[in-house]
Amino acid sequence: MLKSRQRRRAVIAGVVTVATAALGIGLSTQFASAQTTLRGAADAIGKDIGVAVSYSQLMNNASYRNTVASEFNSLTAENAMKWDATEPSDGNYTFTQADAIVDFAEDNGQTVHGHTFVWHSQTPSWVQNLSGTALQTAMVDHINTVANRYEGRVDSWDVVNEVVSDSNGALRDSFWLQKLGEGYITTAFQTARAADPNADLYINDYSIEADNAKSDRIYTIAQGLKAQNLLDGVGFQSHLILGQVPSTMEANLQRFVDLGLKVRITELDIRLQTPADSAELAQQAADYQRVVEMCAELVDCTGVTVWGLRDGDSWVPSVFPGYGAPLLFNDDLSKKPAYTSTLNALGGDGTGNPTTTPATTDPATTTPPPTGSGCTAQLSVQSPWNTGATYSATVKANQALTGWKVTWTWPGSERISNAWSVTGTLTGATVNGANAAYNGTLAAGQSTTFGFNITKNDGSTASVPTVTCTPA
Repeated sequence: MLKSRQRRRAVIAGVVTVATAALGIGLSTQFASAQTTLRGAADAIGKDIGVAVSYSQLMNNASYRNTVASEFNSLTAENAMKWDATEPSDGNYTFTQADAIVDFAEDNGQTVHGHTFVWHSQTPSWVQNLSGTALQTAMVDHINTVANRYEGRVDSWDVVNEVVSDSNGALRDSFWLQKLGEGYITTAFQTARAADPNADLYINDYSIEADNAKSDRIYTIAQGLKAQNLLDGVGFQSHLILGQVPSTMEANLQRFVDLGLKVRITELDIRLQTPADSAELAQQAADYQRVVEMCAELVDCTGVTVWGLRDGDSWVPSVFPGYGAPLLFNDDLSKKPAYTSTLNALGGDGTGNPTTTPATTDPATTTPPPTGSGCTAQLSVQSPWNTGATYSATVKANQALTGWKVTWTWPGSERISNAWSVTGTLTGATVNGANAAYNGTLAAGQSTTFGFNITKNDGSTASVPTVTCTPA
């Protein structure tokens, strides 16, 4: 049986899977070259491109939400799934924030990488004050409760996080180690495996990108867990410094793959001294491209997650004074050079143009919006290939809206295989879509977007039907 993440990836990237089977492995690169978003390019090569998200920003910032939905196919909760957020007091669980992030991901056809069950930081004091059997029982209960809640919805988990110290490859002298001994690591994985057998389980740490004493210790731990069928992958956080991508990183990733494990870049950011000049931004772009290309070219690298959306969202300035600007987007959500280089690394076209701007104005690939209603909607074909296409859609409000509906009928064999930022009955010849929870409220003159992939079995040119839009 395929693991949960693999099954969902087959759904999300089903178009690519079908097309690759029909036309050969070279199609992935050809398709990716036409992509103009990170998400489109990553989908085309079967990789995750993820982002760590803030619950408050996701709920309260429409521009943030729309960028997260359109640019990324995988989400990690920056804080909402950690112990202090989910069980702040003994046995009292709070899942409001985590549920909202998982719901958002499902609404937008995105996978979820869970972070994290067991960590020495952001663990409530009531846990740290326990000892012996009570501490182990609390750990087991916590993993079972959280994993059971999201079984089948969270595709992979960081089971233990940062368990190795920064020097000499020793285990971190945390309260976990002091009170339970190193066996707590195995117990955590045994519990997670039993709680959600279909989720991929990872060990996650920082400063293990190079072949060094710390990564050697992770390697030894991974060997033992893999031998017990308790570990599926290793997460490399990759909080890097400008110009310091390790020369041994690629070989180091490969040695974990050679153990039969997956690898994943789980928390990528590349910090520099601020304010940044153009040369530093260019170097940052080159560093991002190098790291992402390593994953893109390594079959068993599942993907890359960037640790935050905008520079202003980053943890870096508060921990490393004088450093910052480590991410792909500026605070106004304009794209940095690192965005374009990351797109290039994923096989995209390198322009970084948003998908709402078609590459051409060919009338055969764009429908004129109807006029005279409370809203109008327009489809455009962004990336056609032999057995499918990626579409972008724009909904514009001609009056204040609290929701909208769209409908159209496909004239041929086109059928939607996956969609984002739209809900409703999307399968079949007639599509009846509606706004998602976060993009239905529009002032007069405002626009929002959604998108989807289609399959078509007759080899014809992807059609662009006329869309009717009505207020909900």
